[in-house]
Amino acid sequence: MTAVLVHGNPETAALWRPLVSELGGDDVITLSPPGFGAPVPYGFGATSDEYVAWLVSSLESIGEPVDLVGHDWGANYALRVACERPDLLRSWCVDTAGVWAPDYVWHEVSRMFRTPDVGERIISAWLAMGPEERQAIFQQAGIAPDVVAEMADAIDEAMGRCILEIYRSADEAAFARWREQLTAASARPGLVLAVVGDDLAGTEAQHRWTAERTGAEVALFDRRGHWWMLHEPATGAVALRGFWDSL
Repeated sequence: MTAVLVHGNPETAALWRPLVSELGGDDVITLSPPGFGAPVPYGFGATSDEYVAWLVSSLESIGEPVDLVGHDWGANYALRVACERPDLLRSWCVDTAGVWAPDYVWHEVSRMFRTPDVGERIISAWLAMGPEERQAIFQQAGIAPDVVAEMADAIDEAMGRCILEIYRSADEAAFARWREQLTAASARPGLVLAVVGDDLAGTEAQHRWTAERTGAEVALFDRRGHWWMLHEPATGAVALRGFWDSL
């Protein structure tokens, strides 16, 4: 069975390398959303709906149901696909399920991205830094040098535009609409990776709220942070393989 890994913002597929190595085999595909390590097609508006359509199209081209794994915004797209196109999946797994809970509070930077002019100033500041300064920011999170370099180099004006549009198209009202569809994700087996050390993804209780409504299992990762696939790839691989083997 093919596993498909989808990352988020402001990332590239480089962050999956340690996990792919631990998973082994040639049955793992990494997909880079437009603007995040992949070109932005002409006319692509970078809304959340367009990213979900992009992911649906990418999965349709594979030609068989897959085990879909989403991280960060990739997790949001993956969960929407699980709700809207379960026929494309054998299973799904997400690591930011907590953001779907109605009491989740979006972090400060996300709120700034959604604010006109403020978000543009943040992106301009990132671009003005240059790759080396951006690398230093990523390195503070303990990311490996080769991954840091690729992710820092990938931040450009196109990615900046995509970041702002994603957040502004996926506001609280949008999540409220999508939340009403959550029970549809139970059509396929799901796994919620509840990374307790990830302050961006919600609390354990918020992860479990989403898991209950989607019928998903919960794998609790304690104190591993947002980039668990870099810090604890072996642990992640064991959780994923164990889940897939149980299907």
